[in-house]
Formats: sequence, structure tokens, C-alpha cells
Amino acid sequence: MSGAPQLGESVDLLVIGSGAGGLSAAVTAAHLGLKVLVAEKEAQYGGTTAWSGGWMWVPRNPLAVAAGIAEDITQPLSYLKHELGGRYDESLVLAFLENGPRMVEFFQSQTALHFIDGNAIPDFHGRTPHASVGGRSICAAPFDGRQLGANIAALKPSLPETTLWGMGIASGAELRHFLNAIRKPASFWYVTKQVLRYWRDLFIHHRGMRLVNGNALVAGLAASAFAKGVEIRTNSPARRLLVEEGRVVGAVVGCLGGDVEVHARRGVVLACGGFPHDVARKKELLPHAPTGQEHWSAASRGNTGDGLRLGEAAGGVLATDLVQAAALAPVSLVPLTDGSIAHFPHLIERAKPGLIAVTRHGKRFTNEADSYHDFMRSLLAATPAGEAVEAWLVCDHRFIRRYGLGAVKPAPIPMSSMLANGYLKRGDTLEALAHVCGIHAEILQKTVLRYNLQALKGMDDDYAKGETPYNRVQGDAAQTQANGLLNPCMAPLERGPFYAVKVVPGSLGTFAGLRVNVRAQVLNAQGQPIAGLYAGGNDMASVMGGNYPAGGITLGPAMTFGFITAHHAAGVESTDQFQADLHVKNGSGPY
Repeated sequence: MSGAPQLGESVDLLVIGSGAGGLSAAVTAAHLGLKVLVAEKEAQYGGTTAWSGGWMWVPRNPLAVAAGIAEDITQPLSYLKHELGGRYDESLVLAFLENGPRMVEFFQSQTALHFIDGNAIPDFHGRTPHASVGGRSICAAPFDGRQLGANIAALKPSLPETTLWGMGIASGAELRHFLNAIRKPASFWYVTKQVLRYWRDLFIHHRGMRLVNGNALVAGLAASAFAKGVEIRTNSPARRLLVEEGRVVGAVVGCLGGDVEVHARRGVVLACGGFPHDVARKKELLPHAPTGQEHWSAASRGNTGDGLRLGEAAGGVLATDLVQAAALAPVSLVPLTDGSIAHFPHLIERAKPGLIAVTRHGKRFTNEADSYHDFMRSLLAATPAGEAVEAWLVCDHRFIRRYGLGAVKPAPIPMSSMLANGYLKRGDTLEALAHVCGIHAEILQKTVLRYNLQALKGMDDDYAKGETPYNRVQGDAAQTQANGLLNPCMAPLERGPFYAVKVVPGSLGTFAGLRVNVRAQVLNAQGQPIAGLYAGGNDMASVMGGNYPAGGITLGPAMTFGFITAHHAAGVESTDQFQADLHVKNGSGPY
């Protein structure tokens, strides 16, 4: 929009961005009595959170404690100290670990958002001291979208490529039912009921109303925000911050009728999702993307670094010394019927028995069952300078019909369209598949032969696949045991035809954000807080220092520091007053 902004409106707290980090701050602030506006530049609210798995890493959370999993704060603290190494900032880590359980208790008891436990989900790195085999993860519980009323129309739906006909599938037990639908009667009936419910919702509401994963997280937060009078204003990009005498006092926000000055008495929260689609910033911070184009993030396309630029313009400083600037993940490029390309993140199938990953030279390069971030770090390390960073996920016919492969769904969903558009490659033999993919055929055959022999004895002598609790949970013990195998992550590739999908560098989001203190206040070049300016979500430099020690280390801190931000903006220290405030019920106190 051109021209001077309209003279404006006033709120207590202006939140820019509508993912988990921003909405956590908005809901908490509203419960503390503040008037809050959330400005979202896209036409739908929810950001990358709405596309995510919805998992949060929050050690010592109330759901784990209720299940009898009690640990002292020194245990997750020690785990992070070993994992983060030179990027360990004890003040930030303690702020997260101390406030995380309080955050969960607040949302669980005071809002429409509820959680399910991840008490059987291990940390990524089981060999690190004080790694946990469970009790540090939670996820948003399924949410009935009808609670949002008309506001559900603007909720960003789940990432289509990770759904079944647009229907979200919850991870864990529900996903296992879908994978077993044509094998087990109980799973068949479970899936049938879910599909029929989804089709009913489509007929009545024009979208599914049983929301799961990150979609449920956003819906629960949004419903809680609306209930407290928070406006989530879509199609409203922030143009620039308003600064008076060194204090951020609001922002100019784009609206359909023209730009508007929004004055924020208590401050502005930058929560715009980092820079996964900012070409210039990727070129600067991602060595594997020398032009900024060689990185295909699965994050929301609206995350183009807006919050980082706003923060820097106000004197904020970007943390560029992290171990990794992005939350790396292997991504495959899916051709869509409209000519566009979707970015599919490979998070689940790599650990299942009967798949290997190879470079174009035909060699394995990593433990395929390790985390997506570790997988990509290994691929980057294995790629010679000057070569394109890419790998192939290879499996046999039994595997792809059992588990699917990337955007290819398991049986009985047909895969003909994915073969026709070139996404999925097939060969009657390994040699034929290698020629189709451009993989060294002789080496690929030798690699598979060696892997098959190791699968039969249940031990990966090359990369220790299946030896950590995280590997084993991601695998399929029932399937391997049924076939007389010993390792839940390993089975021979032996029944043609054979299939492959190419994966390239991508991410679930970015880690390099604005430097903040323990109250999430943005810091200037002198390390001093900029009055009235906060950062949240991926606009805040990762408390993990660019490391990835467990699933949910993006959303867990995002929710927690949003909670902390709101308390500071309201003039309430969460660490001192949370327990007393929490017992004030039914609207008679701050909560």
C-alpha cells in the first residue's frame, strides 16, 4: 500500500505472526488482562505450526508426572549441557526448563487447549548422558473444529501431502491403525469410522472437523484466544515498527483498506516463523545453498524473514554462530497437478524395516533411522564439494505397499499417478532402478547385498541402525518379529519391483533468530534489551544453539517463551507468581 498510514488503534500487546509462539503469548497475555491483537500476513492463521506434527519437548511436564515419570531438573539440564556443548546458555535453558511445566499446566487447566502425553517417546540421542526413554514429550490432543465456529474458515489446513484426501492422521496409535487397515479387522473398522466421519464433515462443513497434530495445537490456541477477545487479523503484514525514544511502541500493519498504525502499550512480539523461504538469508547462512535456491523447506511459504528484518531495523542482532542455522530435514519435491511443487518432509518411513538411503554413487552414508536433522547432517558431510546434495530412498515392493514412501501412500491407495509424474521411480531389478535414477548400478547391488545380510542377523555393522531407543520406537517391531527378524528397523530388500524417491536438502524451519534474554526481550548489539520488543518462535534464536536433541525442541520452547513473554509484558514474573495465580479460577483473577 502506498501513502501515509491511517491514524491508528491501540492495544496492550501486538503479536506479529500466528504460529504457536505468537498465539501462546497472545493467549497468556489475554488471560493476564491485556488487550491483544495478532497480525498475520497470510490469508489463513496458523503458520508452520498448523502443518507440523504438533509435538512439544517439555521435560517434567504435568502429564509425565501424573504417569509417575518424575525426574529432577538436573537430568534434562545435564542432557542439554552435553548435547549443546559450546552453545549451551544455562540461563536460557533454565528459563525454558523451569517455565515449561508451568506453561503446560496453564494451558491444560485454563484454556481450550489440551494435551496427550508422549511418555514412550525417547530423546534423539540415546547414548548421551541423561537421555530419556520417555516422559519429555507432549502433543496437542485432537480438537473439535466446531468449537471455532466461523473462525475455522481462516485456519490453515494440514499440509495436504501428509494427509489422506485432506484428512489429518494423528501420529502414534492412530497412524498404526491406518498402516494396518488392510491387515487387521480392528484397524480396518477404526479407519473406516474415521474416514466416514471425515466425509460427513466435508458434506456438512466443507472440511474435516476432527483436527489433529499441529492443526489441533493452533485450533486450541486460537479458540482460547477468541474466547478472551483476542483478534487474529489475517491479510495483515507488518510493514515497520514504531519506535519512540528507543522504545518499540507499535507497528504499521497492512490492511485491505490501507496501512494502519497499531500502538502497543506493552510491546510488540515478533513471531513470523524465521527465514526458511528468504532466499537472501538462506544464501548467507546455509552453506549448502550458495545461491539461496538449493534448500527446499517444508515450512509455511509465508515465512520469509519478515520478523528478523523488523527486529534488525530496531537494533536487534541475529544469532549467526549456531551449529546449524536450520532444523534440517530431507525433503522430496512432489509435482502437483497445477504445475507447482510441494515439499514433502520425510519424518517417518526412514526407520521402518526394508529401506535404505544411498547417494548417487550407490553407497549408504548414514543410519536411516536417526532423526531427520541427523540424516541431513550426514548427507551434507557425505557429499563431495561441487556435487549436488541429494540422496535416494530405496525400497522393495513389499515395503512401499506396507508403509508408503514419501508422498506415495501405502496400499490400497494407488501409486500410478506418482509413477506417471516422475516423483516415484521403479525398476524390475535393482540394476534397472539404478539406471532410471542415475545411481551407480554395480555399487548399489553390492550395497543392498551387504545390507540384506546384516538385516538377517539383525545388526547394522556400518551405522548401528536400530541400536538406540529412538531408532527402535520409529521402527516396526511387530513386523520384523512376524518375519523372524531381529531388528525393528531392518529387513532385506528382496522382492522386486524396486522403488526410489529422491530427497534434497530441506528443513522444518530455521534456528538462527534474534538474540534474546530470559524474558524473550530482543537484545541490541550491546547485549541490552530493546524496550517493548520481544521475539518468539523461530524469530527467536534457538535456545538449543542450532542443535536438535529431541523431537519438539521448536514448539516446546516456542510455547514456553510465549508464556514467559506475556508475563513480562504484563508486569508479572511467571516464576514468582504463577503458582499463586493458577489457583485463581473462574475469571476472578489474572487467569
